Amino acid sequence: MRAGSGWPLGLATGRTMEAVYAALAAGVAALSPPQQLCLREQWFSFNLDEYVGLAPGDARSFAAFMARHLVEPLVLDPAQVRLPDGLAPDPAAEALRFGRELAAAGGIGLQLLGLGLNGHVGFNEPPCAAEVSTRVVELCPTTRRQNATAFGGDPAAVPAQAITVGLAEILAARRILLVVTGAAKAAVLARLLREEPSEDLPASWLRRHTAVTLLVDRAALGE
Repeated sequence: MRAGSGWPLGLATGRTMEAVYAALAAGVAALSPPQQLCLREQWFSFNLDEYVGLAPGDARSFAAFMARHLVEPLVLDPAQVRLPDGLAPDPAAEALRFGRELAAAGGIGLQLLGLGLNGHVGFNEPPCAAEVSTRVVELCPTTRRQNATAFGGDPAAVPAQAITVGLAEILAARRILLVVTGAAKAAVLARLLREEPSEDLPASWLRRHTAVTLLVDRAALGE
């Protein structure tokens, strides 16, 4: 499935996205067989990021996450769900290649995003300018703690680096859907809603986009 007039989807990972993909899988299962086939044939998406040093078959990788939560439930061809190669011998060159592949596809139609506890989107850690493109990043201690569940609860076991699609590509998406859930996100969501765009809160650059939809649960609103 492509967004809009043939542009690929931009996808995310993380606990917030598990419920999103479960709902998507249920919706697809309710379609008629011809409709399901049409969706599978048209599917084309790019993921935001991948850990440096993890193979696609590693259960902790984002490639494996997407296989479990999207590719297998929707019976997609894995080649239709593009991610950076975490085992590329030159991560910087792989980031450049992935960014060029995304650009060659026309950029993102609909970008799905979660919100990190420190305000990152993708792995665009603070401080982060709006103009940065796909690259290798160092993960902040806050992010490594947030993602430690998949690594036995040990933040030190979370890879120190990742390849991420940059804010430049995210902000160039035709539409953006930001999903924020859970009480732990209430403080950073409040900052996002009240603060002017700045490098200290990378997600705040979304305020400059003209087509952002914010989907929030009551817990994230502090209710």
